[in-house]
Amino acid sequence: QMQLVESGGGLVQAGDSLRLSCAASGRAFSSYTMGWFRQAQGKEREFVGVIAWSGGATYFADSVKGRFTISRDNAKNTVALQMNGLRQEDTADSYCGAGRAGVTNWGREDQYGCWGRGSQVTVSS
Repeated sequence: QMQLVESGGGLVQAGDSLRLSCAASGRAFSSYTMGWFRQAQGKEREFVGVIAWSGGATYFADSVKGRFTISRDNAKNTVALQMNGLRQEDTADSYCGAGRAGVTNWGREDQYGCWGRGSQVTVSS
């Protein structure tokens, strides 16, 4: 029922920053855990980070910890992934997903029932 649309991807150089946004439909947006995953060409989808449905707590994969942040604006039904200090290995199609409130296994794809179509992030050296 909920529709998610990512935007903000593009081509940047190593060390640059990029901000991805995920716009969601539905009045119940604030009740969802919102996660970010990414999938590089030829690789499986991997967890990037997540923001809780309540309280604003965030958790990140070790590969992006300290470089990426997540924020959400429930009034605007959006969640953002701020990516700083981008590296070539960050090149991937990035997806936002909506999970049930209270989900605990935030790094698992199957905890998210609704996904966007992705936004490509390409980092050149």
